[in-house]
Amino acid sequence: MPDPPAALPDERRTQLLEVLRRRGVVRVNELAAELDVSVITIRRDISLLSSQGLIRRVRGGAALQSGPIAETLGGEDPATEERQLTIGMMVPSLTYYYPDVIRGVREAAAAAGARIVLRGASYHAADERRQLARLVEEHGLDGLLVTPTTTGDDGEALVRWLQGAGVPVVLVERAAAVGDYREAMESVVSDHAFGAAMAVRHLAALGHRRIGLVTRRSPTSPHVRRGWRQACEDLELDGLARDGVTPDDACVPDVDTVDQWDPGWPEAVDEVIDACVASRTTALLVHSDPEAIGLVERCRERDIRVPGDLALVTYDDEVAELCDPPLTAVRPPKAAIGRAAFALLAGRLADPDPERPTHRVTIEPRLIVRSSSS
Repeated sequence: MPDPPAALPDERRTQLLEVLRRRGVVRVNELAAELDVSVITIRRDISLLSSQGLIRRVRGGAALQSGPIAETLGGEDPATEERQLTIGMMVPSLTYYYPDVIRGVREAAAAAGARIVLRGASYHAADERRQLARLVEEHGLDGLLVTPTTTGDDGEALVRWLQGAGVPVVLVERAAAVGDYREAMESVVSDHAFGAAMAVRHLAALGHRRIGLVTRRSPTSPHVRRGWRQACEDLELDGLARDGVTPDDACVPDVDTVDQWDPGWPEAVDEVIDACVASRTTALLVHSDPEAIGLVERCRERDIRVPGDLALVTYDDEVAELCDPPLTAVRPPKAAIGRAAFALLAGRLADPDPERPTHRVTIEPRLIVRSSSS
């Protein structure tokens, strides 16, 4: 005999409520098995019914909003279960840039009595989606803090998956829009364009009129480039390649190159220095620290003085102070980003109003002046 047709969403939610009335508190996995749907579907139902005030979330499951609770999950006090949030977090690196972001999240989570389940990813959207799906299914998460890949077909598919993941999501150092009207997802980001503009204004105040840009290929680089270009235009600096004009030797470098671990880096860094000499460029903004340090070392080998012949500002301030000379750097507010991301997600979880507007938080970087620009 053919399988019976699946219940319609309203019927399924009615069945879910009836299960809760009979049993008090039920785990997500048990509800999924009993109603013959996926865990993701059950989480979406719980999220909707919770926003309507009909049920409340407890860790790992759901309970009726009012009335006595017949049983608890694992025999623990349900009030304690409800208070402790379990938040999944995924970032693309556990060794560069994101450790301070993670620290900020953990500080805020500890103050709130929440648990963080952390995963590192690989800048590959398909891999990120697999990791996130396992994270949601295995850990009974209340929400997600994610730094996803958002570009390309796989990235767009990942953003759509996040929008329908069944738990609140806050993007960390990423922004994305979904749906027919391109509605923004909730996010907390550094204002990288502002940070790049600060660097340009600092160098211009020191008298530099030809300020170039070197970036490596990363999600941050387009924002850095936007801020650099806007500041150069606002200050009417020299040597900027403009629309409709073919760049030539008179234009300052505007290079998106390989990172320093790429076999092509030695050739790339020499091309950057050659372009600086040919265009009479006297200052550079470089994203990120390892590339800036590598450029300084190559300048030393070629008898180009930093900052005497070429002033330099780096973007990230992870290891900039370790260079000789120490590098002036734009420092994104990494720990503050983590704290704000957790606070935004906690605020979303605490507010049952389905009409709550989308929040997008932007935090400004700082400029740390050291020897490489003075």
